[in-house]
Amino acid sequence: MHEVTRRGEIASSPAYDRRSDGFTRAPLVDAALHMTLDLCSLDPGGGIDSHLHSFEESVFVLGGRPVLQLEERSIRLDPGSGGIVPVGVSHGWVADGEEPAAWIEMTSPRRRAADEPPDTFFVGTALPEPPVPLNIRDPRNRHLFRFDDGQLDVERSRTQGTSVDDAAVSASIPTALLAYSGIGVKMLVDQRLGAQLHTMFVVEYQPGGVAHPHDHPFEEAYYMLEGEIEAVADGAEYTLEQGDTLWTGVGCIHGFANTSGRRVRWIETTAPQPPSGHSYRFNRDWDYLAAQLDGAGLERPLAGKEAS
Repeated sequence: MHEVTRRGEIASSPAYDRRSDGFTRAPLVDAALHMTLDLCSLDPGGGIDSHLHSFEESVFVLGGRPVLQLEERSIRLDPGSGGIVPVGVSHGWVADGEEPAAWIEMTSPRRRAADEPPDTFFVGTALPEPPVPLNIRDPRNRHLFRFDDGQLDVERSRTQGTSVDDAAVSASIPTALLAYSGIGVKMLVDQRLGAQLHTMFVVEYQPGGVAHPHDHPFEEAYYMLEGEIEAVADGAEYTLEQGDTLWTGVGCIHGFANTSGRRVRWIETTAPQPPSGHSYRFNRDWDYLAAQLDGAGLERPLAGKEAS
C-alpha cells in the first residue's frame, strides 16, 4: 500500500481553533497507521499557545525564522533546523518576524481525529523568555538539530576533521554521513536526540543513484525538497518533484532511480523506528536465492492428494 500527494493537491486549513493565530496545517499523508506528516505554516505575528502531546513530534523548518518554545526556553530556528518534541513535553510557536514560517511536521503515532480521545493538551499562552539563536553545542538543546549542505559532502567528511568550535553536531559514529550507491543519508532525529517512536533524516541522490526494489517492516514518508526522482511503489511508476510526497506502508515494494542528471534531495521519516536487523528486504537477494534453488534441481512440493 502506498500514497502519492502532489504539490498542487495540498490543501491547508486553520488548526488549533482559539489556541492559535495565523496557523494552518496541510496533510501530506492520510493513509498511514503509524505516522502523520503535515506541511505547517504560521503567518507573521502569529503563534500557537503552549501545549503538549501524547505522541512524538519532530519538525524540519523550510522557511522563515520561527521561535520554538520548548519547555522553559525559546529558540529561534532557521531553515534546515528543527528537532523533536518528546511525548508530554510542553512547547509553543511564535512567528515574530516579517515573513511567514513553514515547516514539515511528523508525528508518531498518528494524530487522532476530532471524534477520537484528545491527544493535544494546552497548558499556557506566553513565551517565558526572549528567544535566543539555536546553539547546537549547548547541551540544553539536546533535542534540536541544524542541517546544512556541508553535512552531505562526502569528500569533506572523508578528509576533514571537525573543529572544537564547529557549530554543527560533534563528529562521531552516531552523527556520521552514510554514503552508498550514489546515495547520502544524514540522520536528523533518532534515539540520539531522544526519539523513541520514529526517525527523520535527509536523503540525497547523486546523478545515477539508485535504490533497488525493497520493502520494510515499518512505514516511510518522503517529502521532496529538491530535484526530480523516478520512483516505483507496488508496481506503479511515478516522477516525484519538489513539494511532492510519497508514503509507503509496511510491505510496499518500492525503489528509486535518479535519471535527472542533477542532485535530488528529500526529507524522509519512518515509524516505528527501524529494528536493529532486517530493516530492508531487497527483492534481488531473494530472487537470487530462488534461482539458486531452481538451478540445484530441488524437488518442488506436490499439491493435493499426491502431497499428503
